[in-house]
Amino acid sequence: MLYSTGMRRAELIELKMNSINIHNSTVKVLGKRNKERYIPLLNSVLQTLKIYIEEKSKMEFNNEYLFITKKGNKIYPNLVYRIINDYFSDVSSKVKKSPHVIRHSFATHLLNEGADLNSVKELLGHSSLASTQIYTHSSLSELKKVYNQAHPRSSKI
Repeated sequence: MLYSTGMRRAELIELKMNSINIHNSTVKVLGKRNKERYIPLLNSVLQTLKIYIEEKSKMEFNNEYLFITKKGNKIYPNLVYRIINDYFSDVSSKVKKSPHVIRHSFATHLLNEGADLNSVKELLGHSSLASTQIYTHSSLSELKKVYNQAHPRSSKI
């Protein structure tokens, strides 16, 4: 969910059951300063969410939050951090392991695949382009590659 939407850890924690609109394939996120935004959901995420929601409904907990602990309480920041950190430890040797790394990857991958900066800004819930531009530095190598491939005077070899 974090990688496919780019949402913040706090936004994930605060998702409620009614945040998911399966018919429109969107999730309503309440961001910083109570700013509401809608993020599209991939079909694969929707299918996983449907299964999760069905399984959650079988539990005896009546909790409005989408993601809950084994005891039926809302998930909390350290739990999300620990899950992400444990997963990264299994699959990566990166030193920096946090939910924010996933958000950064989301933005970087979108930019590398040609998404415009303003669209990424909206998806991330940034209030200004300056906040989003920090993700462009990792896309510079991709931009250089495209430039060298496409510019008529580049040194294509």
